[in-house]
Amino acid sequence: MNNNIKPVKALIEIPSWLGDFVMSTPSIENIINHYQDIEITIIGSSAPIEAIKNHPKVVRTMVLDKRYKSLYKACNQLGEFDIYFTFRSSFRAKFLKFFIKAKKKYQYNNIYQDCHQVEKYNKFINDSLNANFKAGTLSLPVEIVRKNNKSRTVGINPGASYGNAKRWYPKEFGKVAEELSKTYNIIIFGNSNEVQFALEIEKLLVSKGVENYINLSGKTSISELIKSISKLDLFITGDSGPMHIAACFKIPTVALFGPTNDLETSQWLNKRKIIIKKNLACQPCLKRICPLGHHNCMKLIDAKEVIDAIKKNNFL
Repeated sequence: MNNNIKPVKALIEIPSWLGDFVMSTPSIENIINHYQDIEITIIGSSAPIEAIKNHPKVVRTMVLDKRYKSLYKACNQLGEFDIYFTFRSSFRAKFLKFFIKAKKKYQYNNIYQDCHQVEKYNKFINDSLNANFKAGTLSLPVEIVRKNNKSRTVGINPGASYGNAKRWYPKEFGKVAEELSKTYNIIIFGNSNEVQFALEIEKLLVSKGVENYINLSGKTSISELIKSISKLDLFITGDSGPMHIAACFKIPTVALFGPTNDLETSQWLNKRKIIIKKNLACQPCLKRICPLGHHNCMKLIDAKEVIDAIKKNNFL
């Protein structure tokens, strides 16, 4: 064994959206499996970086500014690498790739179709490394402390960062939360931009005399969000980053799909999942705002349908 062999220095630009990042984690683990002795620098947006910064193979992270001048400066600050992967296909990612100093450079593109996003990312890595890794489980480097009490907790996640079309209605979330409060404690989640949605649910619970709830919307870091979700007994959510966090920990999840494609972004390898969607002719449109103006893909889902699905799957 030659102790003078240096570890591979890898630079990885991770996906910008939290959910996409979580779906890229099996591919990142396969990069590690390929090289084994590797030191990784991670670049990207702040939320995904917070989720991966404590990975034992990550030696450095850098949050990127979107301005091109700042990206160019970042390339000079980062130094040189043996290999570079970017999981982003945008022009800005191409710009960044051009100036990154690395012996080998690989960029994800949209040639991969008709499969789950986890598999798309994994095919990209297999093609880049000339490998044949399977797409494994989602993983997040967070120390999980399981709760030791017997009370059960359901998470309610009304937000969806990508756009309004993905959001179900706070009034319907509130009806579900009210019914579940009879057997579950309630935690309402949401980022700083989703506080209003959470407040609407909270007001409905208060009006119904429900007291066993906590509203954490806008109050958690990404690490705290991950830990909180990992302890849940049930999660009610739209297609969102927190949905993929729940899938990582195999939390029983009810996911409401409207404009997005559940075949590509559903809860990866989570056998304890329920997908509720209407199968309309206009689905999936993949738009941020309903192009037809009726939002029926979400409007036609009601609280009773969600509650019935929970009961049918023995989640109550």
